Amino acid sequence: MKTHTRMIRTVAGIISSVETLEGEGMVVRRPFPKSSFSEFDPFLLLDELGPVDIEPGQAKGAPDHPHRGFETVSYILEGWIEHKDSQGHTGKLGPGDVQWMTAGAGVIHSEMPEQEFARSGGRLHALQLWVNLPSRDKMMKPRYQEVPAQRIPTAQTNDGSVRVKAIAGEALGAKAVIETQTPIIYLHFTLQPGATVSQPVPKEYNAFAYVLDGEGLFGADKERATQGQMVLFTQDGEEVAIANPLDAKSPLDVLLIAGIPLNEPVVRYGPFVMNTEAEIIQAIEDYRNGRMGSIDF
Repeated sequence: MKTHTRMIRTVAGIISSVETLEGEGMVVRRPFPKSSFSEFDPFLLLDELGPVDIEPGQAKGAPDHPHRGFETVSYILEGWIEHKDSQGHTGKLGPGDVQWMTAGAGVIHSEMPEQEFARSGGRLHALQLWVNLPSRDKMMKPRYQEVPAQRIPTAQTNDGSVRVKAIAGEALGAKAVIETQTPIIYLHFTLQPGATVSQPVPKEYNAFAYVLDGEGLFGADKERATQGQMVLFTQDGEEVAIANPLDAKSPLDVLLIAGIPLNEPVVRYGPFVMNTEAEIIQAIEDYRNGRMGSIDF
């Protein structure tokens, strides 16, 4: 029988977020990419917007902009966002909703505060993850998967000390409804003080945790990380351990995200992520010449 220390992954490093401006001037916390740490294959970016209290009429968004070659995963915790795109797609995302957008060959979209929310103001808290696409899928037809909060599978331990929302993958018996182009785990855990969870993660997956609220203990050595920090795990085991200390004053809210590395060249230029410089030049040309369409409604 394997010992637990061999199975539970150790922590490779802890990365603190930096604050940066996006869109019309939204302040986001970003653990990556930054100068010291650019990507964590197959993941390209993680942004946390808020939590912030928006004054009436002061909400900012991300007006029309293109994407090609990857997927964006938007997860709304609080507030309301409205989106439109060049495929004629439109919708609203509210608390607990997830949108998994596969940009593929190219899409122009806007992400703006929902009109009523923009007028009245309120609390906004959202996350966006960028997932790289393998070269075979980079020019696929764009597609959306929008899952309202009530359709996202949830589960909890028998004593209720650990709850999970399964956005991608499976945990505590809850299996996600979202289909991903490559195998991905995206789990939102809430641990009460004193609670521990050990989540199976296949050895070949790159895995990280991101702390939304509270302070947790991670990996075989129980390394401590706090709000706004990203915990990178090594590939030395098949489980990831997360604990909320017994003396914690509040629940631990944490994302566990993992995926199979693509091991392909990554060439980035703003909203385009391809495998070669030539493909980037083509993407810029296609965008400038209107081949990704426009938002006309």
